[in-house]
Amino acid sequence: MSSGRDGSLRGRRVLVTGAAGFIGSHLCERLLAAGAELRAFVRYHSRGELGWLDELPAERLAAVEIVRGDLRDPDAVHQAVSDREIVFHLGALIAIPYSYQHPHDFVQTNVVGTAHLLDACRRAGVARLVHTSTSEVFGSARRVPIDESHPRAGQSPYAASKIAADALAESYHRSFGLPAVILRPFNTYGPRQSARAVIPAIASQCLAGREVKLGSLHPTRDLTFVDDTVEAFLCAAGAPGIEGREYNLGSGREISVGDLAHLLIEMTGGKSQLVADAARVRPEKSEVERLCSDNRRAREELGWSPRLRLEEGLARTLAWIEQNLSQFRIGSYET
Repeated sequence: MSSGRDGSLRGRRVLVTGAAGFIGSHLCERLLAAGAELRAFVRYHSRGELGWLDELPAERLAAVEIVRGDLRDPDAVHQAVSDREIVFHLGALIAIPYSYQHPHDFVQTNVVGTAHLLDACRRAGVARLVHTSTSEVFGSARRVPIDESHPRAGQSPYAASKIAADALAESYHRSFGLPAVILRPFNTYGPRQSARAVIPAIASQCLAGREVKLGSLHPTRDLTFVDDTVEAFLCAAGAPGIEGREYNLGSGREISVGDLAHLLIEMTGGKSQLVADAARVRPEKSEVERLCSDNRRAREELGWSPRLRLEEGLARTLAWIEQNLSQFRIGSYET
């Protein structure tokens, strides 16, 4: 659904990094519908695929300027940012289990890559940079709900890389006046999400008629449907006077992984059995036990709050997964 703020994006020269991914592809759809002049930065590979952007109708995709490259290549990043007014930076490595195996890769992409992007935005004189963080930077909640001043804790190499990237974005605002805004989605879910994420992993196992194998069942998460998360990005692109600010994006409602699994099992007919799998448990000191967002600042300064109830969002997500079940590696959840 379009909102009034979409009109302010018509004709604006916009770049989205991570455009081929889950949230990025949904953001691109909204930007195209709003009439933005869209450039998408996607990671190059030999197959020439565009990730979830390939799912866009051909006429829509034809309106997107595709720039292939890698965040680790400063020349490619400068080319992508050149002449853009608004930049949405979503490009990152995000798989937490992989970060335990190859942390250096996360530093190069998420930290060095972000430094390349910030430098390019500074040189290009962009009007607004919307930088994407993650609730993982907080680690396990020391107090609930979690507001923007909550202490950071790098409980995984992925989280540490995002803490560093956020600090770089903040430093470029303070040191060079870069008009950067930091958005911190908690747990976004919806169509197109990777099977590695908890909801697609549970749902795909249920729909395939299998046991639902999960790691720790007690941690809690704060879930927001992808359309609501994208709405926050549009708010942040146009809201005046928010440069240098950061915003937590969540519902303020937490649910345990176990309760989420039981809810999805019920919604898919109640035939699957939930099975704890020790092989899927995070390292002991790395597990984020509790996440629950305080979104008051986003409500007050961005005019944003999530609209879709969890149960309705899950129903939409289940419908999409059922239609695309052949694309999933069933039971591949790793966290």
